[in-house]
Amino acid sequence: MKRIIFACAALALATPVFAESHEGGIPQETVDAIMSMLTDMECQMAPDDIEMEDDGSYELDDVICKGGNQFDIELDADLNEVGRRAE
Repeated sequence: MKRIIFACAALALATPVFAESHEGGIPQETVDAIMSMLTDMECQMAPDDIEMEDDGSYELDDVICKGGNQFDIELDADLNEVGRRAE
């Protein structure tokens, strides 16, 4: 019984750590910055479609911008747009 209580306590303490980063290890702060940038560009996407590449850059899949155009957008590690492909 003590092991179950310990396991539950350990899981409860670990949960906030997982809540602070996006799936795939992207910090929530970075996800928020990307989503804010897209809002300024009059674009939107699901945050789950942000992928971090091995070199620290980001791939934004299925971004829909004003007018209904859909793109894949590439960002460098500093969140500067470096590429865009229409879908």
